[in-house]
Amino acid sequence: MQCSWKAVLLLALASIAIQYTAIRTFTAKSFHSCPIPNPVNCSLSQDADAADRLCDESPTSTYNLSRKTHVLILATTRSGSSFVGQLFNQHFDVFYLFEPLYHVQYTLIPKLTQSKSTTDRRVMLGASRDLLRSLYDCDLYFLENYIKPPPVNHTTDRLFRRGASKALCSPPVCESLGAVDLHLEEGDCVKKCGTLNLTLATESCREHGHVAIKTVRVPEVSDLRALVEDPRLNLKVIQLVRDPRGILASRSETFRDTYRLWRIWDGTGRKPYNLDVTQLTTVCEDFGNSVSTGLNRPPWLKGKYMLVRYEDLARNPMKKTEEIYDFLGIPMDSNVERWIQNNTRGDRSSSKHKYGTVRNSAATAEKWRFRLSYEIVAFTQHACQQVLAQLGYKTAGSEEELKNLSISLVEERDFLPFS
Repeated sequence: MQCSWKAVLLLALASIAIQYTAIRTFTAKSFHSCPIPNPVNCSLSQDADAADRLCDESPTSTYNLSRKTHVLILATTRSGSSFVGQLFNQHFDVFYLFEPLYHVQYTLIPKLTQSKSTTDRRVMLGASRDLLRSLYDCDLYFLENYIKPPPVNHTTDRLFRRGASKALCSPPVCESLGAVDLHLEEGDCVKKCGTLNLTLATESCREHGHVAIKTVRVPEVSDLRALVEDPRLNLKVIQLVRDPRGILASRSETFRDTYRLWRIWDGTGRKPYNLDVTQLTTVCEDFGNSVSTGLNRPPWLKGKYMLVRYEDLARNPMKKTEEIYDFLGIPMDSNVERWIQNNTRGDRSSSKHKYGTVRNSAATAEKWRFRLSYEIVAFTQHACQQVLAQLGYKTAGSEEELKNLSISLVEERDFLPFS
């Protein structure tokens, strides 16, 4: 019995040594996971070394641990979001998607625009967050849940505004393009590229350094908190705002049937009794709530949020774009600079499409002053007075003042992001 305690001690020391060696071996390797074994990445039947190698090479497993920047342009309809989206779409290392949440809205809640249900909003936002998370992880297959009719063999011709994404209209996603097709118009992309192969699109996404998505279907930045705080993402939010008077004028011209009563008021000077004022007030409420959250600088938004006024971008597009890219920590390349130079000095005839981006940006930002009657302007100023003041938009006290003040209706302000 005298030697038994020595044997126990030796066994204990040996056990400690084995555990120490195991811990050192584990921590010396970079942590990675391969959660879904499949023939493409990791097979359970392979030996451990081969499985490790395949997991390391798998884009899915390494992507979430990378420092890719995920950008969300948070906006509302007719606020200049298509223009801002192009500032990312033109970057050679950014995979850009135009309004993928369209498919969520029109699959789950086809009549969302008429519905003010809180339940509908929760359903839409929950599904939207899930889709955004998957898209930032370059899982474009997740879109198939919302595309109707469903894609066959991961190919579809029903992706909303596919042509608005340069990455989806370039090799390897579009293999039929030649050297003369490098700058396709949106409609030409669909004609020349044919159906969209989501497998090729997924591969293209993973090859890009960053992912940017534009949406007008998330009302407030607080709706994105779960994504902002997700450690698997490196999400930064660019909130784009515009003078509500400019938004109303643009919507009245673009969506003529939906805003018919506003146009009747503008043309006759008589406000219709059944005018849907929520078409205006909802914009101001969402802006007010979202901007208040952002400017109050909650800890969860630290280094993750930047407020951009469309008017500031329109007046000095190059300078403001440089500020945006500096906030994101992404070098701005020559493609973006060239696009800005070619697309912010157009004349009235330059924009051939209602969602076009070729125009005189400074003139476009203030054109609403000559489109809306002073009665509608005054009504808008009263209904949205809080958010106008919050965002630094001056009000006009008369029709003459409205026509003469031009862009000076916007106060000089710096909405700098906090780090």
